Amino acid sequence: MRKSKREAAETRQRIVKAAAAKFRLNGIGGTGISDLMAAAGLTHGGFYRHFDSKDQLVAEACAAATESAMATFFSNKSPKNGLKARVATYLSPAHRDDRSAGCPLAALGSEIARSDEKIRAAATRAFLELVDGIAAEFGKTRPDVARRRALVTAATMIGALTMSRIVTDPELSGAILRQTERHLIRTAGATEEIALKRPRAPRPMVEQRDGY
Repeated sequence: MRKSKREAAETRQRIVKAAAAKFRLNGIGGTGISDLMAAAGLTHGGFYRHFDSKDQLVAEACAAATESAMATFFSNKSPKNGLKARVATYLSPAHRDDRSAGCPLAALGSEIARSDEKIRAAATRAFLELVDGIAAEFGKTRPDVARRRALVTAATMIGALTMSRIVTDPELSGAILRQTERHLIRTAGATEEIALKRPRAPRPMVEQRDGY
């Protein structure tokens, strides 16, 4: 009996969700089609009814992982100390230790860099979503300046999380997260202070008349 279009779409989404977790946990190269189909509760033979290739699934899984991660990091649009909360959540031991969830860029960056253009395009969109979310937290900063700072902040967070997972010393791993968080928050605070203290344009002088 053939599945309905709705059932097929739901099955496809189940595969994508399972793949997003498996790829982040074991890597793209370390995850075979049989593995991810089993994680979705399906058999290997059904894969090509939904996807033309593994690369197509990788691109969709990257997009799905990004959507999930953004929901975690930017769930509240306007919290108090928003940037501080975003950075703390991203650079937390919990995010570091849960390899099957969270940011796909930190989990898969080196593999994505060697992937085809479609996969890299999906990763580019993921990075820009993270940048846009961070830039929105620099509310008192000019948009162009906020975006430049967000680019640096996003790249720094991704690099720090990646290194915290690479090193074998637990104390060093924790220090990487803590010191990067402190540096980013301190730098962001200095930027806000500069914006607030920026001198106003001088008022035009009024010509004095005789007798005054």
